[in-house]
Amino acid sequence: MTRAAVLGAGSWGTAFAQVLVDAGTDTVLWARRPEIASAISSTHRNPAYLPDAELSPALRATADVDEALAEAELVVVAVPSQTARENLESMRDLLPSDAVLVSLMKGIELGTTKRMSEVICEVADCDPDRVAVVSGPNLAREIAGRQPTASVVACTDLDVAERVQQACNSGYFRPYTNHDVIGCELGGAVKNVIALAVGMAAGLGFGDNAQASLITRGLAEMARIGEALGAEPLTFAGLAGVGDLVATCMSPLSRNRTFGENLGRGMSVDDVIAITQQTAEGVKSCRSILDLARRHHVAVPITAHVELVVHEGMTVQEMLLSLLSSDPKHERDADV
Repeated sequence: MTRAAVLGAGSWGTAFAQVLVDAGTDTVLWARRPEIASAISSTHRNPAYLPDAELSPALRATADVDEALAEAELVVVAVPSQTARENLESMRDLLPSDAVLVSLMKGIELGTTKRMSEVICEVADCDPDRVAVVSGPNLAREIAGRQPTASVVACTDLDVAERVQQACNSGYFRPYTNHDVIGCELGGAVKNVIALAVGMAAGLGFGDNAQASLITRGLAEMARIGEALGAEPLTFAGLAGVGDLVATCMSPLSRNRTFGENLGRGMSVDDVIAITQQTAEGVKSCRSILDLARRHHVAVPITAHVELVVHEGMTVQEMLLSLLSSDPKHERDADV
């Protein structure tokens, strides 16, 4: 039996720990807050993030990171992307030297514009073929309820990807392998920003046509960044691309869409942050994704406009008017 440690007891970390247990993997979930770890172990529920989900009694939780990482063969990192470096640096000396490191994080680091697998490699001082990423249409609440979904396990070493695949193949969670780590990570990060834009449109009362248009043009931005960084185009037509994009942009369970909807209804960014209990990754990642695109001379107008709303004070109405007033060109032009 594979031994896994999941670092981070938010909704996605908890749900994925449940997937691992259901797949027959011996799993310990590390929670930063001792009261969360205690509740999971004693009541088999996560009261802060997934209060309605009944977790398996076989899932163990602890607030002691040393205990969680002891003899782990898989170390799954499920903390917010902008705190990943800080968290991993505090645990670096405890990471088993031969463990496979798995990223559930979907973001681009501010300042460095590094993908999460790159941050893990840098902090843990390990080769990329020891790091896998999991990405796909994976809304945590549905997975915690054991509703069926599929996902992608990507690693430059397909043998490593297959090890992770076996560890999380629970029946209702169907993992496929891939070697395109860049494409899978970019898909998971960019879709959060596009979901903010789609949510804004929905909050203004725009219908399915407008939202579908934003999703499709957002997919074009995702693919353009991916091409510039060496990703494979077919990745964006798969689960880690359009699959994750559709789920995040259209589901009421999506934090990023909900954040955007609240902005569209007239709330300020600060007001929405105040009522948002969990991290909406696109809020911070829109700036780092925009920086990444500019470094590679890639036009990303939707991402650029979301950044203007979230960080520069542009109103949602001004954003959509600006996007609609640009000259329409050929659908495959790289600046529309």
